[in-house]
Amino acid sequence: MGARGFTVAVVGASGYAGAEVVRLLSGHPGFTMGDLAARSQAGATLVQVMPHLGGVAQGRVFSDIDVERLASHDAVVLALPHGVSGQIAQELAKTNPDLVIVDAGADFRLSSASDWRHWYGGDHAGTWAYGLPELPRAEGGSQRDVLSGTTRIAGPGCNASAVALGLAPLIGLVDTSQLAVTLIVGTSGAGKSSRPDLTFSRMSGGAHLYSVGNAHRHIPEILQSLRMAGAEEPHLSVSAVLVPMTRGILAVCTAPSHASTDDLLERLRERYDVEPLIHVTNAYPDTHDVVGSAMTHINAVGDLENGVSTVVVALDNLVKGTAGAVIQCLNLAFGLPETTGLPLIGLNP
Repeated sequence: MGARGFTVAVVGASGYAGAEVVRLLSGHPGFTMGDLAARSQAGATLVQVMPHLGGVAQGRVFSDIDVERLASHDAVVLALPHGVSGQIAQELAKTNPDLVIVDAGADFRLSSASDWRHWYGGDHAGTWAYGLPELPRAEGGSQRDVLSGTTRIAGPGCNASAVALGLAPLIGLVDTSQLAVTLIVGTSGAGKSSRPDLTFSRMSGGAHLYSVGNAHRHIPEILQSLRMAGAEEPHLSVSAVLVPMTRGILAVCTAPSHASTDDLLERLRERYDVEPLIHVTNAYPDTHDVVGSAMTHINAVGDLENGVSTVVVALDNLVKGTAGAVIQCLNLAFGLPETTGLPLIGLNP
């Protein structure tokens, strides 16, 4: 334990997700920021790679991945591309079995090895406790009950979080066998990449459809969450659109239903009124209101004439969708108040 609490190292600290974890850790009263490992940036100073963290950089230098050093911390966050975390996590756990490890990538989210092979390819690394505390469980309670005090946590996908949080409480009111979702996603959701389709001239003033139908990799994760919440045979089609905003996800979810707007909102409020990071709004959610915060905004409309319910969810893909979920889960793992160190106010405008 460090001078300011538990020590937390970050592997993959130079990417968008890793940098956001570093930003949130820097102001956390219960955690001390430990090693910042980034193989591609090893030897570079933090401020060279991420100038926005200059206020907390204090001469910090990115290190290479050293399992022995990393395992000496109280916790390690893995912010790595899918397929990379598995081996490192295995080595860390062998070196220090009591180490708390949170994987912000996809390696440990899925319980089905066949789903992993189908959607990601390669060997399945295993399954850890799924890191979406507010997700209701069919047997009662929420996923929070599983996460408290655990040492191996799979951080949720950003899009998967938005869709699952919007739809899971409504099981029984909407038909989960015919779900359709449109995801409107900011460019940071594509990662820190130099792909041609992410250049300013391609993104500015336009919208880029990048996944349609049964193609988005978060589909099996969403279906898994819905089954955990009690859906028997959910089916889902996803259309994902990249738009010229840096952060944010607006998930528009539709399902056959004969529930009224009042019915839908009553169910959502019944589930989420006690949740500090979820707000069931009286107006349509807007990404402006959640960017920079760990909040999720949800609203729903029942179209009785057409037999369709629409649920709209907004969250910041880098905070509640990724790094904020990591911090939230670390708080639970170490017995700290769940919202400690998390920003609760958005940056609008």
